Parts: sequence; C-alpha cells; structure tokens
Amino acid sequence: MNSQGTRVRTIDIVKQGLAKRYRAERRFRLYGLSAIAISIISLALLFISIIGNGYTAFWQTRIRLDIFFDPEVLRRDALASADYESLVRAALQSLFPEVQERRERRQLNGMISSGAAYELRKLALSDPDIIGKTVPVWVFADDDIDMIVKGQFSREVAEENRRVTDQQLAWLDRLQAEGRVEKQFNLIFFRSGDSREPEQAGIWGAVMGSFFTLVITLLLSFPIGVAAAVYLEEFAHKNRWTDLIEVNINNLAAVPSIVFGLLGLAVFLNFFGLPRSAPLVGGLVLTLMTLPTIIIASRSALKSVPPSIREAALGVGASKMQMVVHHVLPLALPGMLTGTIIGMARALGESAPLLMIGMVAFIVDVPKGFFDPSTVLPVQIYLWADSPERAFVERTSAAIIVLLAFLLVMNAAAVILRKKFERRW
Repeated sequence: MNSQGTRVRTIDIVKQGLAKRYRAERRFRLYGLSAIAISIISLALLFISIIGNGYTAFWQTRIRLDIFFDPEVLRRDALASADYESLVRAALQSLFPEVQERRERRQLNGMISSGAAYELRKLALSDPDIIGKTVPVWVFADDDIDMIVKGQFSREVAEENRRVTDQQLAWLDRLQAEGRVEKQFNLIFFRSGDSREPEQAGIWGAVMGSFFTLVITLLLSFPIGVAAAVYLEEFAHKNRWTDLIEVNINNLAAVPSIVFGLLGLAVFLNFFGLPRSAPLVGGLVLTLMTLPTIIIASRSALKSVPPSIREAALGVGASKMQMVVHHVLPLALPGMLTGTIIGMARALGESAPLLMIGMVAFIVDVPKGFFDPSTVLPVQIYLWADSPERAFVERTSAAIIVLLAFLLVMNAAAVILRKKFERRW
C-alpha cells in the first residue's frame, strides 16, 4: 500500500528497478565507449604528430657539384689525408665566381655539409683513377639548407630570425633552377652511426647496440626464467619460502626500471668492473628487469596445462622429470615464448636503466661486438631530442617511428604465436 491507500503491485516495483538498472547499464556502456574513443583519438593524434614530424628524415637534400679531383691536391701516396674540402670549395667557386668577399664565401661554403669531404675521400680511395677528372657528385646539403628545402623553415620570417640568410636563399634558388638540388632517399640514416651534424647522423649504431644488448638479454633471461618457472610450478614444495619467493617475483615485476639500472651500476660496473656502456652490461641489466615478467608468464603457461596430461604421463611409467620435459613443457612453450617476446619488447623500449650504466655516451662508431662501447635506440632518441638543431627534431621522430615499428613487429609475433600454437582445453 502507498500513502494514498492504493495497492502497489510487485511487478511494477520490479519494472521500475529494471528500467533504472537498464539506464545505468546504458550509461556505463556509453562511458566505456567514450573512453575507448578518446584513447583511439589520442593515439591517432600522437602517431600523426610523430609521423608528420619524422617522415621527412627519410629524405635528404643533396646538391650536385662538378668536382675536379685536382692531382696537385690528391697525391696518390697520401689520398687518405688529402684536403678534400678544398675540392668542394673550388667547385662552389666555379658555380658562383662573383662571390669574392670572405664573409660571402664562408656563407656559400656553409651551404654544403662538412660530410661532403668524406664522400669525396671515399670516392678517391675506391677509384684512384678518378684523379685528374671532373666528376658530378651529389653531396649532402647543410642541415639548415635541408630544412629550407623541406619546408621546415619559413622563408617569410625576417632574416635576423632565421638561420639561412637571404643571400643563401638566392644561391639555393639558383641551384634549384639549374637542377642541382634534389631530395634523395636518406640511406645514411639507416647505415651510419651518430654524428654531431644532423645530415650525417644515423641509427645503425643504435640498432646494432640494441641487437647485441637484446641477444645477451634473451640468452640469459629465457633459460633462467623458464627453469625458475618449472621448478616453482612443478618441483618446489609449497611452504613459506616458496611463498616468499613468489611474492618477491611479483613485486620485482612492478619495480621501476631505473632501480635495475642502479643495481647494475653498483654490481656490474663498480663491483665486477665490467666495461661501461657495453651491450654486455646492458644485457645483464635488462635480464634482471625482464626475468620477473618471463617467470610469471611461464608459470601461467604451465598452469594452463591440464592435470590429466601429468597424470597420464606418470600413469604410463614416466618419471616426474620425463613428464615435465616431454609432455608439459612442449604444451606450455607457446605461452612461454609469448611472455618472452613481450618481455623483450619491453626491454627494447627501455632507456632509464641503460642511462645509469653509461650507455648515454656519444658513440660514433658502429659496435662490432658485445664489449664495444655502444648505445641503444631509445637512448639515441633521448640524445637527439636534447639537441638544439631543428634537423635533430626530425630525426628524433624518425627514430621513434623505427622503434615503434620494431615494437609492433615483436608484439604481432607474440599474438601470432599465441593464436597459432595455443591449445584450448
């Protein structure tokens, strides 16, 4: 009965409650869809920003110069130490003979990258018969000229507010009118190491450093992680010590990565005296960081194997070791590999622990082994992002694109492995 004396039916109360609950469910669903839409839009904006800033780094401005390999400058017994910069200056002077003042000549020579001399040196050393001939050579433009050609610098800005003078713009327009300026695919970005000059900087040194570091990480973390998971799941007795170990493993998976860097600095560098900024030390640090992830994933994979598999193996006379090695482990291996790949992908994107062990150093040479000084791709991105030149901003975004591509490939491989080999029980 309500306040007016009329009888309220139970079904009406139920319907009112259902309607209220349905409205709440619709609101909850709307909130969820809104959150997903905001996340997708934010991610899309991030990718658009990175790609928009970085795709131009895959192209580099080159200027064609008619280089006369002067025999008076290039002596055959001293080709490696010859003054190749004078050949570049002479080629520019022949294109602009009216430029005589010292300040203007310095501006004219500044339009060409300092790496042009190394390109000429490489040509002369590979083919000494070129001496005495005039050969058209495409050399790198300076990074500021490259930014102007790509439209990264505005010509409308007042001369005192931009790095390229009006006179250099006039010379550039003249070279473009003569067909001497082109944007070519930037192979240097993919096959050279770091450099102080943006137009000569590449990611190959960082890629090789990441490769050697991840090899050490994989060789150590996978067998140790799988062995630890098998022991804890299949052989260890359940007591307070194994409970303590399990709690510590779960806690280590949530420890900030920089803590592992501090541990590596104290143990591997200060105590054991291993070489600083080497892939060996980086791999050891990343092994400590990825081990908890691999152990947890491997234990989950082992738990997913039905007990009937174990019982059947033991029932036909197999020992416990034979049961684990020949029956349980092969069935759990796809899940273990998936966890390992995800752990390796996390290690590939880490920079904080590697900064602590000195892999932030400026390394020009491409590492050839596990003991050579090197850096890794995330740290290379960090170094370029801290550089003031606009061209390094472009290369920072390009390196992020390459790193994201590697991470997407590794995560896609993990998904494919799980879909292809995982069994539903």
